[in-house]
Amino acid sequence: MPDAVAVVTGYLRQALAEIGRPVPVVSRIPSPRPPEFVRVERVGGTRPTPVTDRPRLDIHAWAGTESGAHDLAALVRALLDSIPGVRDEVTVYRITEVGGLAWLPDDESGSPRYALAVEIHMRGRVLPAPNTLKGDE
Repeated sequence: MPDAVAVVTGYLRQALAEIGRPVPVVSRIPSPRPPEFVRVERVGGTRPTPVTDRPRLDIHAWAGTESGAHDLAALVRALLDSIPGVRDEVTVYRITEVGGLAWLPDDESGSPRYALAVEIHMRGRVLPAPNTLKGDE
């Protein structure tokens, strides 16, 4: 199955840049931390069929103020509505919100943070035949 975190982080980076808000979108908390950023993390999910995946993603938005973190999370939430389609050669069928915006101040840094949770419904990719995989010679 495709890496859902890579698909979503790539999409959000591009979408935010296109609207003039080039915020870092990452899968791990950067060090040093930028003043604002978005983190996408896979926290589970299911494989409803042999060719589809429905990962659950937690998306966190940090900013310098509570209202800034809220607004960034709300913007990301709105941008995700447009993710269905082919993204980085991966078919995304739909996105379903499973947890709306929630105030979640960062325990470690005390930084303002908002979070939301989504399920992204994706199609798998064709894998190479087993005898063509590295190490099967």
